[in-house]
Amino acid sequence: MEQIIIAIGREFGSGGHEIAEKVAKKLDLKLYDRNLLDHMADDKNLDADELKKYEEKPKNPFLSRRVRGYSNSMEENLAQMQFEYIREKGESGESFVIVGRCAEEVLRGNPNLISIYILADEADKVKRVEKIYELDEAFAKKKMLRHDYTRKLYHNTHSSVKWGHAGGYDLCINSSRLGIDGTVEEILNYIELRKRKEACKTC
Repeated sequence: MEQIIIAIGREFGSGGHEIAEKVAKKLDLKLYDRNLLDHMADDKNLDADELKKYEEKPKNPFLSRRVRGYSNSMEENLAQMQFEYIREKGESGESFVIVGRCAEEVLRGNPNLISIYILADEADKVKRVEKIYELDEAFAKKKMLRHDYTRKLYHNTHSSVKWGHAGGYDLCINSSRLGIDGTVEEILNYIELRKRKEACKTC
């Protein structure tokens, strides 16, 4: 397994992004998250700030339509641009960690892909959102539910497997059980075991 691609899906407030950052740092890999749009913008001479308005958002079915195969939805067009960019990265041989963006679906079939889903207990997620965004409990819970609803709708629009469904990932792990650092350690252990197994195939 010379190339390694780690796709991390996450519930809002689960610490999934922090976990992805730490895994990438431990493995000395590039991390793609919202910065993916910056890379795309640089490569394609586009306005990154304008693109970010439509990222990971489902299209509005009442305002969207297709004419001769082309959509007038910015959300839909941006999603397809991102998916194509992710495929190009996967085919380039580059190793990286990527957060969200339906990467586990876009890269499904790539033998070097490891897909992970991070969840957490609701109480822990709410506390984390409270702390990070300086919100009271009620507003933190509303924010969490709103973000998860949007992510779920976006993912299910573009994926053959439902968001968070265990069958769509190699590993699902609850960060409430081991904490952030413990979860990172378990993920690294899993990755190492996968790498050993792949190496044994060529022994």
